[in-house]
Amino acid sequence: MTVDSSKAHGGVKPWPASFRAEQMPVADGTQYVRIGGSGPAVVLLHGFGDTGDMWVPLAEVMVRDHTVVVPDLRGMGLSSHPEGGYRKVEQARDLAGILDRLGVKDVVLVTHDIGNMVGYAFAAQYPARTTKWVVMDAPLPGIGHWDDQLKNPKTWHFNFRGPDVERLVAGRERILLDRFYNELSANPAGIDEQTRNHYAELYARPLAIHNAFGGQFAAFAEDALDNQKLLEQGKLTMPVLAIGGDHSYGAKLASEVGFAAVDVRAAVIKDSGHWIMEEQPAQAIALITAFVGK
Repeated sequence: MTVDSSKAHGGVKPWPASFRAEQMPVADGTQYVRIGGSGPAVVLLHGFGDTGDMWVPLAEVMVRDHTVVVPDLRGMGLSSHPEGGYRKVEQARDLAGILDRLGVKDVVLVTHDIGNMVGYAFAAQYPARTTKWVVMDAPLPGIGHWDDQLKNPKTWHFNFRGPDVERLVAGRERILLDRFYNELSANPAGIDEQTRNHYAELYARPLAIHNAFGGQFAAFAEDALDNQKLLEQGKLTMPVLAIGGDHSYGAKLASEVGFAAVDVRAAVIKDSGHWIMEEQPAQAIALITAFVGK
């Protein structure tokens, strides 16, 4: 099934015409996946507050000499909304199935936020299929100083869920997302109105908030246990680039990822908080393309 992926609001660039999009079957549902280009494969995974649309500026550069695969995560964006399957090891297995259907054997992973968690679960379960990993501005459940993350006042939303919470948020998705864009950025004005409205519209879709809170966030405790078991098998050995915003994780992200990988290099984005691809896309693209290579 081919679907239209071209629509975008002013602050979010439209996908290049060379990309196609499909609803691809996964466990108990479908994932909306954009595919473009040819050559070595790169998978781009988003997090909460975004969808795969966050990657357009990077994708339009990388598609020149790579096959670029950009899913909307389970229950997010234009993907379907199953009730279960939100453990990141499960989502990684879904990703492996998507790549199998596309005939893609191995990939470079480029991930942000919750996408990091799915990325680690994929790299740890399929190390032979993961050639490099770019991990951006979020730690991994159950690894390193994750418990400190749970105590951080900025992450109160990890346990913000339930039917009454969803009633509070319904119709106020833009207000909720503004909290993340304003408090977790270096300069809130850098995330424009069109971008905020674009994602607010997507997160206002039926079950989108329910799946984010009651699915992706609610699975973190199980993810922590899963990750500890994966780490018992040994650290990742592929090259890893850990990118943090200087107003967010900064170089500390590399130390956190270093608990799970042996070959980690650090990079810091200047004048950026958590929303690196919205705040400083040019810096991020330069770092990522240099690391990934051709």
